[in-house]
Amino acid sequence: MELMAAWLLVPGALAILGAVVVALRRRRGTHDAVPVAHGDRLASLPSYQRLVRKQRFWLAAVVLAALVLAGALLFAAARPVLTSSQRPEERSRDIILCLDTSGSMSRADSAIVDVFAGMVRDFRGERIGMTIFDGSGVQVFPLTDDYSYIEEQLQRARAAFDRRSSDPAFFEGTWQGRGTSLIGDGLASCVQDFPKLATEKRSRSVIFSTDNYLAGKPIFTLAQATDLAKEKAVRVFALNPADFGGGIAETEARELRDSAESTGGAYFPLRSATAARTIIGQIQASEATSTRGSAQGLVADRPDVPLGVALVSGAVLALGLWRVRS
Repeated sequence: MELMAAWLLVPGALAILGAVVVALRRRRGTHDAVPVAHGDRLASLPSYQRLVRKQRFWLAAVVLAALVLAGALLFAAARPVLTSSQRPEERSRDIILCLDTSGSMSRADSAIVDVFAGMVRDFRGERIGMTIFDGSGVQVFPLTDDYSYIEEQLQRARAAFDRRSSDPAFFEGTWQGRGTSLIGDGLASCVQDFPKLATEKRSRSVIFSTDNYLAGKPIFTLAQATDLAKEKAVRVFALNPADFGGGIAETEARELRDSAESTGGAYFPLRSATAARTIIGQIQASEATSTRGSAQGLVADRPDVPLGVALVSGAVLALGLWRVRS
């Protein structure tokens, strides 16, 4: 592009200069020649010399303005660009809702899916999935960025958690383990739901809603499932609706907190349904700080400078031609 502009500059400038010269000659030819005696004396007069200097000045201004105008227009035609770089915020996040569906968790699960259902329209680039578990884990829907489908599934999940008897099919497959609330198996199932863990560079998080009340014989303990999450670079954000500060649930709460924080995630006692929105907002903000993209080059057309120069030089050219012709 720059080479083409350089080759166009010379003939373009010569064409404009030629047009100026022709215009001046035509104008000069319209005056009748008048013979004058002792012209050398007239040419030596100070007033005449002043007029000659002015005429030469404006002729030089016309030629220079014509050259600048030609160069500016050709430079603008070559599409000059401005390059810069920025580090945009990327939303290359995968979030799996991992929900304990035992009877004591219905209210908390309903609040969580209600919050996500309200946030779906604001998502840009996030992929959302959902897995539910009790005695065994069942994938409700895989990671996807089809937000209309996500919203539809979340609405179904909320209705099922609110009125469990209205949609028993939603919970099918969650009772096939050796017991109920098999916490470690549930977390392990959610961690394994992330595709291509070793190759895709995306932030991966599990929102893990459970009271950590184990009632059976799991395949994975919570500690083993936590190790699996750390191995796969998955952060766990645990929400516990049974943590009221002390009491008989203190041991389970402490274990769940230690597990979540060891993955780089966080632990939240979900003491009311209305707190779900605040907690998930904190999780979203925490995730956003870890997904700042790498520097990217930006290229934008910037013809404003050469066109501005062309405008000014065109005005000077018009003024110069008027002064020379007068």
